[in-house]
Amino acid sequence: MGELRKMTYINQHVLNNLFYILVSIFFFYFLYDYVRFFQRKKVYQRLLFVACLSVPLILCMKYPIYIAPDCVHDLRQVPFLIGTFYGGWTVSLPLLIILLVARWVMYGHQFITVAVYVMMFIFGSLFSPFFKRLPKTKRMVASMMMTFILAIAATILAIAISDFEVTESYIVDFILVPPVAVLFVVFMMETLREALLIRSKAIKLEKMEVVSQLAASISHEIRNPLTVVKGFMQLMKGRDISEETKEQYMNIALEELNRACAIIDDYLTFAKPFPEKVEPLHVHHELEKVIDMLRPFANMHGVQIVPTLMPATLKGNGQYFRQCFLNIIKNGIEAMESGGAVYVAVHVDEKTVTIVVRDEGKGMTKEQLARYGEPYFSTKEKGTGLGAMVSIRIIEMMDGTWTMESEKGRGTTMKVTFPLLSKK
Repeated sequence: MGELRKMTYINQHVLNNLFYILVSIFFFYFLYDYVRFFQRKKVYQRLLFVACLSVPLILCMKYPIYIAPDCVHDLRQVPFLIGTFYGGWTVSLPLLIILLVARWVMYGHQFITVAVYVMMFIFGSLFSPFFKRLPKTKRMVASMMMTFILAIAATILAIAISDFEVTESYIVDFILVPPVAVLFVVFMMETLREALLIRSKAIKLEKMEVVSQLAASISHEIRNPLTVVKGFMQLMKGRDISEETKEQYMNIALEELNRACAIIDDYLTFAKPFPEKVEPLHVHHELEKVIDMLRPFANMHGVQIVPTLMPATLKGNGQYFRQCFLNIIKNGIEAMESGGAVYVAVHVDEKTVTIVVRDEGKGMTKEQLARYGEPYFSTKEKGTGLGAMVSIRIIEMMDGTWTMESEKGRGTTMKVTFPLLSKK
């Protein structure tokens, strides 16, 4: 019964040691993936790796598998060797210092421990460049084999230095379990690394797809007005054409060129980076400027703009803010073929300001709503979808969020929320 309890105790602590190591690996990849600071330089990645591996290294010693009279049985060599294989001596050396200091503080100084882990540090660091050049499967096998060889070498060294007794539990905990644990940890690290690489490639492919779609859309949309201009220019070369007709052709050509310029401007706004210079924006004043610019256009379409504005301040770029809502309100006006009203309202709470633009237009189906903001997609006859893309990009760059509700024949409502600039 006592032997069974001892085995249960040992097995539980083996699992605990493995748990400390695996959690630290997951935590490393989580921080590396979501905190951009650690992606800037390799030295930051190494510091993060050392910090994350130091925790299980110390916890394995603090809560060991088994404490023998002349040896503390734990899996501290697993995070130490993982750091050595992947990081080389620049990661291994800080881990060695942390390991020896922690061992001295917890259990006192022992020369065998220093000799064993210095030996592991030297041979593990020499093995690291070869290890990093290997593919995934070979890394797993090589790491397991190297861990086993180092465990045998450490045992021989310990016997040579002092009268060290090799027990059954030592063989299991120090020679057999660590290679399997290292194999498992390397497999997890390689799997996580591959997942990050695949996601990174997917994001790049998605960006390239958007760019290719935009390029195709731009070339198609610009070719149309240029073809019209070319046709009217050829007609104007005719000798029997009146001055009045020439002027009419010239006006049509200029309108088409202006349309081409507007398409290029929208594309450039989407493509170029958001300006770093930001300033406090008074939302009601900025929206009043946009409404004043659009009022003549709205009158031409028989549409009334009804504002309900409240004072609020947010941080952003004024020119881009105005362009964003110019696009949104203009889309609302163009959605009403037989006139109506566009309602622009501002709502303010403790932390956010919400701008609501509602029209009484033809609305969109659920399928059309799901595609809002995609290149190519537009409910307008001559639309490119760039205006919506530009607006969404500006909202996101200003740390805003947006939602849209629409029903066919009932109009569309767009809500844009920004962080409110607190008064200091």
